[in-house]
Amino acid sequence: FRRLTQRLGKKAIYGWKLTMHIEEHNWFSPNLNRDMALKIYGHWGKPFIVFPSSRGRYFDYKGMGMINAIDGFINEGKIKMFCIDSIDAESWYNFAVPPADRNARHEAYDRYVVEEVIPFIRDHCRSPNERVMANGCSMGAYHSVNFFLKHPDVFEGTIALSGLYRLDRTEFGLSAADIPAVYFNSPVNYLSGINDPWYLDHYRHSKIIVCVGQGAWEEEAIADTRSLDALYREKSIPAWIDFWGYNVNHDWPWWYKQMNYFLQRLYG
Repeated sequence: FRRLTQRLGKKAIYGWKLTMHIEEHNWFSPNLNRDMALKIYGHWGKPFIVFPSSRGRYFDYKGMGMINAIDGFINEGKIKMFCIDSIDAESWYNFAVPPADRNARHEAYDRYVVEEVIPFIRDHCRSPNERVMANGCSMGAYHSVNFFLKHPDVFEGTIALSGLYRLDRTEFGLSAADIPAVYFNSPVNYLSGINDPWYLDHYRHSKIIVCVGQGAWEEEAIADTRSLDALYREKSIPAWIDFWGYNVNHDWPWWYKQMNYFLQRLYG
């Protein structure tokens, strides 16, 4: 760096704009029996798995503007984002098959994430035992919370924004009568029954952030976030549950602000 500064001058060096390191990878997933893709943004920092919104794709976080909104944290090497694909259209939004079949397809996705994506991230970061953070907006928030709760030895915590955390919602075409078939993927339902010290100890040593606005299109997300908050309190699990204002809608411009706010407090 000193030699480069001498050759080009400090002003030239400090005036440079960092170019974000981006990679795209894909492989055939034996768990899902199909090709899956992901994108990496950043060269260093805390690894995050980013789950896309409803029926979304691995490139949506960039396409919807979030990567640009948080590029300071990425370029400074504080965080490294692994944006993965979803199969929501084959699982929770596949209304043509019974709830048990949707659940089975999601369980295959669970295996894809834990058995394929997590080892890939650890190898890419050269950190074989590191727990990663889970992040997502809307449906991505559901996945973030669900994966963290089921695999707290793999996930260090969540930044979950505007999610639904129970599957008996009209969004999924499921009712309370369907919960037995999907029980272990409906966080508000199964968390109440978790009393195993192994899980609780991991939860209590994690970074849990769940946020929701109180504006348009957030009604059910507010209710589910309150339910999650009550369960965390009941089980003495420290969590940052944040309810933003009545003008805060279920939309990307607010999620930009929320991500910057929480990232600053975690890694600023």
